[in-house]
Amino acid sequence: MRRPNKYVLILLATVLAYVLIEYYRPRPIDWTPTYENDDKIPFGTNVLYSLMPGLMHQPNVQTIRLPVYNFLTETERAGRSNYVLICQRFEADQTDLRELFRYVRQGNNVLISAYELPDSLEKVLGFEATLKDPTKADTTLKQFFQNPRLSRVNGYVFPQDDGRNFLRIKKPQRITVLGRNARREPVFIRVAYGQGQFLIHNLPLAFTNYYVLDPKTGDYAFKALAYLPALPTYWDEYQKQGRFNEEEQSIFRYIRSQPALNWAYYIVLFGLLFYAIFAGKRMQRIIPVLEPPRNTSLDFVNDVGRLYFQQGDHDNLARKKIQYFLADVRDRYNLNTTVLDDEFAKQFARKHGTPIQETLELVRTLRQAQKSISLSEYDLLTVNGVIERFNATVSTT
Repeated sequence: MRRPNKYVLILLATVLAYVLIEYYRPRPIDWTPTYENDDKIPFGTNVLYSLMPGLMHQPNVQTIRLPVYNFLTETERAGRSNYVLICQRFEADQTDLRELFRYVRQGNNVLISAYELPDSLEKVLGFEATLKDPTKADTTLKQFFQNPRLSRVNGYVFPQDDGRNFLRIKKPQRITVLGRNARREPVFIRVAYGQGQFLIHNLPLAFTNYYVLDPKTGDYAFKALAYLPALPTYWDEYQKQGRFNEEEQSIFRYIRSQPALNWAYYIVLFGLLFYAIFAGKRMQRIIPVLEPPRNTSLDFVNDVGRLYFQQGDHDNLARKKIQYFLADVRDRYNLNTTVLDDEFAKQFARKHGTPIQETLELVRTLRQAQKSISLSEYDLLTVNGVIERFNATVSTT
């Protein structure tokens, strides 16, 4: 048995070791701020979302995967409620904001925690959100609640956010400051609007898993949410994950939602499966029709003979005829054709299995033709006739 190549074994061992190392090595921590409620990475919001029902004293918190306009116009809501939006950037067009203002005016509550907010929202509510580059900061500003019962002496520090962003108030008559940074700049405000309120916050990282689980900052998010009344609460995920969840993001979503298209889809699927099973088997190729090889030697002989006959060279043609016949006898029957006598005729007749008289007639005709000085057309026809009759006798026997 052939021994395996040692270099191949070394290569396989190296690949196997690399795969095992990659599989078992600790995964690097993903510090991407997603704010998604199903993310357990540091800057996801899975922890806070799972605690929201208890904070709001509700059996559950409903996740919203619709734009603001669609949610507020297409969803049935019983009584007053809260709408929570925590994201990097809150995007809303005029129709979204119009429905959002109507929603709050009717006595509902909206909490928005984002770094970037629509200019239209800021203009109507009377504030302006600043956004500064955190890489240019040399220190991190502490965050404080304005309410003494919620405030902490040492404040709250969020190292991944320098705390320099703040909310510049332009209409102080209806805005209440709920939180400030170390520079006394507003970072958390309440805006009364109709019978409801907007809670605007500009540090969404404070609501992420990392800071909710950190004992130094864990109660900040809960104190901020304490400004929301204990009502049915809606948690927005459209701003972060889009309209459809993972199951609904399939390209076949619409097909699966329509009964007729769904049945057509399954029929096509099973039809292809049956075709692959029954018609996809390896079929025997069509056996091509092969023409038997032609004996071109006979064609050549006929052409040469016809040429000699047309030229009137009867002597040469007759001698060629005798020569080719005797060559065939030598090859087939291993007989010496130098002397064409009666002894040769007897041996030839015995190997042929033909009557001795016919064989003697053939041999004598050939011998006389060889001894003749010149063969005429009659002699050619005689020689050819004898050979043809003999060959015909052989084929029939």
